[in-house]
Amino acid sequence: MATIEVQRQILPILDSPNQGARFYNPELPSSEPFVPGHRTCAGCGPSIQYRMTSKAAGDNTILVGPTGCMYVANSSYLCTPYNVPWAHTQIGSAGSFTAGVAAAYEAMIRKGKWKGTFPNIICEAGDGSASDIGLASISGALYRNHDCLIICYDNEQYANTGIQASSRTPYGGMTTFSPPGPLVPEGKKLFPKDLARMMAAGHPHCYVATASVGYPIDLMNKVRKGLNHKGAAYLMVYTPCQKGFVYETPRSIDLGRLVVECGLYPMWEWNPEKRAYDYSFRPASMRPVSEYLKLQGRFGHLHAEHIATLQKFANEQWRMMGVQLPEALIQAADAKNLVNMASAAQAEAVAQTI
Repeated sequence: MATIEVQRQILPILDSPNQGARFYNPELPSSEPFVPGHRTCAGCGPSIQYRMTSKAAGDNTILVGPTGCMYVANSSYLCTPYNVPWAHTQIGSAGSFTAGVAAAYEAMIRKGKWKGTFPNIICEAGDGSASDIGLASISGALYRNHDCLIICYDNEQYANTGIQASSRTPYGGMTTFSPPGPLVPEGKKLFPKDLARMMAAGHPHCYVATASVGYPIDLMNKVRKGLNHKGAAYLMVYTPCQKGFVYETPRSIDLGRLVVECGLYPMWEWNPEKRAYDYSFRPASMRPVSEYLKLQGRFGHLHAEHIATLQKFANEQWRMMGVQLPEALIQAADAKNLVNMASAAQAEAVAQTI
């Protein structure tokens, strides 16, 4: 029997990648693979990301969801918000399951058992799966270059099981596993794992990028670039969690922009052909980290010295991207120029709400 060539989809790139979420864009596709009626929290960043991602991918898409917030909230009592095929897998097998789906469709198409173009295969893993428990299987899928897009929706914690610290939880972030107190006033002492860079460095043949729900056109374009890339692709997306971050529900998109503007979430792309990073994305303004921190209860306990530590970290991120720092951000890295958010004792009441 003759082998049939696999035909892949090519998705167009949208204009205005730096455009805010509150602007109408007539180029956006009308299909809604992820519909309302799910059980996520109000203001849920991962669900916003899910809608943008699936909308960018289109109706010929297969979604894989390892255990996490978006699995538990979206597959209860035979009720689902997915208009496209979706499958659950265990938290540690995100990469292997997704690789199997991609390999199976390629085989079926070549043998004439599946008619039509190769579907867009997307795995949506939280940072607990992508950065910790399922890291090895995802690395394996990327290394073997299976034709799929693996997304880490990064809410910087294990939110599904009660807000525990993950390797993506930022320095100073309060979780149930990193509460502030007299001995450790900053809460979490470690800085987050540089997950996306690990993926780019370890799998240089893959398309790798970072994105944020605060910049939806940029996010959707990177989804399409990852899907258009023949082979494996990886995308890490900032998706704030209202319950764990402790912020006002309508501020999800604001946080998604502020985290980029203050330098704590660098936006870049890894070009596998040039084997080089692209740092051309620039936010409209640069802000001190305190403007981002003060909107979230999880940082309400930080002292001036801790805020200065985070500002130094953000400044190094800007320098890494080749951005010249304004004097205001240099001064903000000195604890003498800052004030405490609150005391650890005052933060205990907030900790009880998590």
